[in-house]
Amino acid sequence: MMSEPIDPYAADLPPWARDGRLGVGVISAGKVGAVLGAALRSAGHQIVGVHAVSADSQDRAENLLAGVPVLQIPEIVRRAELVLLAVPDDVLHQLVSGTADAGHFHPGQLVVHTSGRYGVGVLQPAVEAGAIGLAIHPAMTFTGMSMDLQRLSASAFAVTAEDAVLPVAQALAVEMGGEPVVVEEEHRGAYHAALAHASNHLNILTAQSAEVLERIGIGDPARVLGPLMQASLDNALASGAGSLTGPVARGDTGTVRQHMRVLAETQLPPDVRGAYRAMAQSAVQRALALGTLTEAQAAELLDLLDH
Repeated sequence: MMSEPIDPYAADLPPWARDGRLGVGVISAGKVGAVLGAALRSAGHQIVGVHAVSADSQDRAENLLAGVPVLQIPEIVRRAELVLLAVPDDVLHQLVSGTADAGHFHPGQLVVHTSGRYGVGVLQPAVEAGAIGLAIHPAMTFTGMSMDLQRLSASAFAVTAEDAVLPVAQALAVEMGGEPVVVEEEHRGAYHAALAHASNHLNILTAQSAEVLERIGIGDPARVLGPLMQASLDNALASGAGSLTGPVARGDTGTVRQHMRVLAETQLPPDVRGAYRAMAQSAVQRALALGTLTEAQAAELLDLLDH
């Protein structure tokens, strides 16, 4: 653990530590990297190079990082004071290790990854080469278009770093438009699981509900679901589990039985009924803990859902 904070007036520090302006290299120009690179450039940093292999990445680089040279990874790392690694989780460790083994990282360089899953441990090969590791994850879904830059202002950024350089990670999050939230190294996995559960599974629930409505002839499911789901989300964020409503929370076994029957009879993929059952079982447990269901009501509902 580093014990002393960075002294911006120390003569032997890299230039970025004194004037705050960075030469940033972006690896790669995916939906996240291109947007965050554009956000850093808007904050006054210089983008010295971007890695873009696919046609989509090259288009994003051209649209969001116009004028930035498209370079190979070694050249980007050589030029950059801050290396932004916006790559898939499963390739991050290999990329960091390979780049370190090739001797491309240099002392005092900031190496930042945007993975929600990892803290700074995955950057250890770069740290051993003298670089400074930071983990900064924006809690947002990205389209890879300019509209994402406005959305960053409403986003939290999970930051993880050694104590001495944590203010640097927080400052970068603020410069990109977000609000830094400190997540300890050992909690990054749980943090990411919570976000994936909320975001990805909401997407699945929405799609499944829309499919049911489409099967019964409702032509615009979004019009029906949108206001309801937005109100439910607002209530859940404001009141937590206490906002739970519906037939499970009321102990309405007959309605739940009918739901299970019609979901089985309607020609739907089996995952729809399975997801309904799993979420209803969780709702029973929550309602029981809140005291809106009696033990007898909860047992009846769970028995129905099990069978």
